[in-house]
Amino acid sequence: MKLSSKAGPGVSTLGRVTSDWKTQGLSILPGLLLTTLIAGVALGLDRLSDLHTLNPLLIAVLLGMGWRQWGVVPATYRPGIKFAMKRVLRLAVILLGLRLSLTEVLAVGPWGLGLVTIATLSTFYLTCWLGRWLGVNPRLAQLIAAGTSICGASAVVATNPVIEGSEEDMTYAIATITGFGTLAMLTYPLVGTLLQLSPSAFGIWCGASVHEVAQVIATAFQNGDLSGEVATVTKLSRVLLIVPIILSLGWQTPRPRQAKQSARPLPIPWFVLFFCLLVGVNSLGLVAAPIKAVVLSGNQVLLCMSLVAMGLETNVANLTQLGLKPLYLAGLSWLFLATISLSMVLLGSL
Repeated sequence: MKLSSKAGPGVSTLGRVTSDWKTQGLSILPGLLLTTLIAGVALGLDRLSDLHTLNPLLIAVLLGMGWRQWGVVPATYRPGIKFAMKRVLRLAVILLGLRLSLTEVLAVGPWGLGLVTIATLSTFYLTCWLGRWLGVNPRLAQLIAAGTSICGASAVVATNPVIEGSEEDMTYAIATITGFGTLAMLTYPLVGTLLQLSPSAFGIWCGASVHEVAQVIATAFQNGDLSGEVATVTKLSRVLLIVPIILSLGWQTPRPRQAKQSARPLPIPWFVLFFCLLVGVNSLGLVAAPIKAVVLSGNQVLLCMSLVAMGLETNVANLTQLGLKPLYLAGLSWLFLATISLSMVLLGSL
């Protein structure tokens, strides 16, 4: 009888865990199916047409945005869409490590890393100063500064608990940053062609100044694989700057006495470490070429899925409801980051 009584709770716990996994799997299924379907359409349009200037990744974003604006996205689809936008995207970025070798990573060099650091930090602190000058809520200005200078919506979400901003501030910041990041995807290739930037220079510029990781990928790969690979490495080195900036904000933000007893968790981008691990594996030639080709082909689908999800989460109507000052701030911040990083890229090309 004792053996039975001990086994019972264990079996019950195992059953609950299995049930939870099944419930979570079923909850994300509708959204994943929708993003997969639209991603397939994007890839099909790319293959059936001559829209080479509209990379399938960009087509995926535009299709997702179009579905969101003119279609209906039921609440049951949201968990799967968010899963694709976060987890699937991180997996896709990790697998991009198989495209790169250490030789290519080192090609970015000290100049590229210095460019990223200078452009990121100067944009962050200038945006905070401009926010005070425009009279924008300081916490909203800090969220816009973090999102613009580091890595878009994910930086906003990571920064908000540290500065104790409101949900409204976070929503406003994400909406403005997503809008200007989408504008960058459309305008950067035109500017790159006009200035005749080399694939490497264009990739560094994209990685150093476009907001989201997904937006960097969608923008840079329009100029070819080399631009996309360089942009990915540059962007991931920029993402790492979230650690010192969030630490700085944490020290600057006043905390109530009762909050001092609980430490704030530091958001560390672990997917960057796995990306670097795959770069090392690829550099050692441990993955056979046929296997690598299959993985990278499947990864294109994963990238399209995550970008479709981003489009489905973008509500253009929100941009008209924010008021002009936060829009001015986000726009000026984006223009400054784009200009200073482009100027440094051109200077380095001389």
